[in-house]
Amino acid sequence: MSKNKVALITGASSGIGKELAAIHASKKGDLVLVARRVEELNNLKKTLEDKYGVIVDVIEKDLSVVGAAKEVYDEVKSKNIEIDYLINNAGFGLLGVFHELPWETQAQMINLNMTALTQLMYLFLPDFVARNSGKILNNTSTASFMPGPLQAVYYASKSYAQSLSNAVAQELHKTNVSVTNLMPGATQSEFGKTSGMDKTSLFDKPATAKQVALAGYNGMIKGKLDVIAGVTFGQKIMFSLMPLIPKKMLLKEIYKLQNV
Repeated sequence: MSKNKVALITGASSGIGKELAAIHASKKGDLVLVARRVEELNNLKKTLEDKYGVIVDVIEKDLSVVGAAKEVYDEVKSKNIEIDYLINNAGFGLLGVFHELPWETQAQMINLNMTALTQLMYLFLPDFVARNSGKILNNTSTASFMPGPLQAVYYASKSYAQSLSNAVAQELHKTNVSVTNLMPGATQSEFGKTSGMDKTSLFDKPATAKQVALAGYNGMIKGKLDVIAGVTFGQKIMFSLMPLIPKKMLLKEIYKLQNV
């Protein structure tokens, strides 16, 4: 009898992460949920265990702190939990002029959006490769397609995550391990309010977190390289044409869209 697939999901207390947890639980998968807000995690744990009869472990951890990713891995190993799916969902953005924003907050963003994601991949991949099975889903953003004036570090961090995801996916092409890059557009979640993006025109018609989570989860199961979710057909065309747009023109347009 095969065991339930276990998914580790970061940033699982709300938004896309919470929806990803519900989707996985609905497929009778067990979970390790990681986030800072332990009360929300425990509430979600009870809901999913009661509704789906799955096992949910909770790890209270702030992944924007250096070393936290290794602590998560060590805790999982100490509990003898074998992770099948690693879902790097945690992340945040910050709206404003780069040199005027607090450095401490931007450093936390780099630690969370880039370092923690990278280290979790680095730590879990040897286990996946050794048994020749496993899936990784990295929640980046359509912001990864371009530089982002007024969210310079956020956009740069997502470009990094997209590039890393795609490169590692190719390195693993001879294995049964896959890395999927999920690129949501504007999505109804706490991210918009936290980053200040909810005040911009980009968030006029956001997708639901459930729509984005479902697209990402299904793409991960299929082993897709990239999944663009929560965007209109017109926006998809725009992203494909972006390399042809003069960069100065593109930067001016993004600046206008994010200038509130």
